[in-house]
Amino acid sequence: MSDQYLKESVERMDKAIASLSHEFASVRTGRASGSLLDKITIDYYGVSTPLLQIASISAPEAQLLVISPYDRSAIGAIEKAILTSDLGLNPSNDGAVIRVPFPPLTEERRRDLVKLCKGYSEDARVVIRNIRRDANEHFKHSEKEHEISQDDLRRLETEAQKITDSHIAQIDDMMKRKEQEILEV
Repeated sequence: MSDQYLKESVERMDKAIASLSHEFASVRTGRASGSLLDKITIDYYGVSTPLLQIASISAPEAQLLVISPYDRSAIGAIEKAILTSDLGLNPSNDGAVIRVPFPPLTEERRRDLVKLCKGYSEDARVVIRNIRRDANEHFKHSEKEHEISQDDLRRLETEAQKITDSHIAQIDDMMKRKEQEILEV
């Protein structure tokens, strides 16, 4: 039963890593990427709708995104949503598509983005450590209830620590790659 709990803990840690990866994808680098617009929602006929559901996004150049709405009447709402987002982008439309140029990042803005990513990675580390703590508490409770032996308790705690260390190392590696990507000119 406790081995099953250990497997569930690994799954929860993997989900934390996937969440961090998603957060990193939404952080702007020097290149245009459609994933930057994942969090943008548009008021479409009174319903808050994700941009990806009402338009296709392409990146024909490294510094340009082109948004093609499926319904041209939504162009104004899409443009307004991008302008009011915290991405610092300035879209323009020609009546059929919206072009979003990506100006080069300043050195100061790059440093701010690295700080933001470090915050995301620290949050993920905290989540991983909390999952380990929950697992260890579960194991200690199982040992008190005489469901597992003291040897099993030590083995499970050691295993949980190894799993935690590997996930923390994965987070550190992801952060290192994202930092290089952001600082790359």
